[in-house]
Amino acid sequence: MYVEMPYSISQCILILVRVQKNAYLLPEKKYSDVHPFLSFLKQRLQQTLPGKAAQMKMAPSPISGGRVRLYDAPEHVRKSSVLVPFIQSEEHELELLLTLRAAHIKHGGQISFPGGRLEGNEQHEAAALREAHEEVGILPSNVELIGRSSDLYVNHSNNHVTPVVGFLKERPKMILQREEVDEAFFIPFSQFVSNDTRASAIWELQASQYNVPFWNIHRVPLWGATAMMLSEIVELYIEFESLNPD
Repeated sequence: MYVEMPYSISQCILILVRVQKNAYLLPEKKYSDVHPFLSFLKQRLQQTLPGKAAQMKMAPSPISGGRVRLYDAPEHVRKSSVLVPFIQSEEHELELLLTLRAAHIKHGGQISFPGGRLEGNEQHEAAALREAHEEVGILPSNVELIGRSSDLYVNHSNNHVTPVVGFLKERPKMILQREEVDEAFFIPFSQFVSNDTRASAIWELQASQYNVPFWNIHRVPLWGATAMMLSEIVELYIEFESLNPD
């Protein structure tokens, strides 16, 4: 029996290609579809931020003879940027990507966000995306930018760091730059909000004693500049929860 087709063979092929293309694009997540905190953060980062008050909660404080931290950057300073990369787990939980810096480089053996210095007239967002790609293989196209949190001046390295918050649409295949990164790993964001992982200890740093707050979330404690920048994000999450008690 002959049945007249409503489309030609070439039209059918074109329709099939379009359907396959759309099916390929559907799984891509957007931060606004993942967790209401990220939508809140998008708006909140455009307003006045907790800044120093939140960062200080995770700042090492001298006990005897140590230098008091400087927060105002001098005129001549190294400009840097880091990516604060959120992702959604298979269990629909927010996670953060962190790296363990190679032991032989500056701040070696410490947990950090992927990032580094700006090049030329580079913008902070471009630098954060470039460094994340170079260090751990994250494609810039896989990152949906959310905004900037408060800058932090790291006086002992004379770095003025701008954190750029982003959302990873897909879980990346890690390609580590071994000269700079020993490890890259995801940690549930809830662990930073919980008081169970937060601790402090007296350490000797640069021949002086400091009381050092840190997060005990890995075989290496998360402390210092990265902890201070992350402290503000945690503060904003606590604010979000207070506005959304359900």
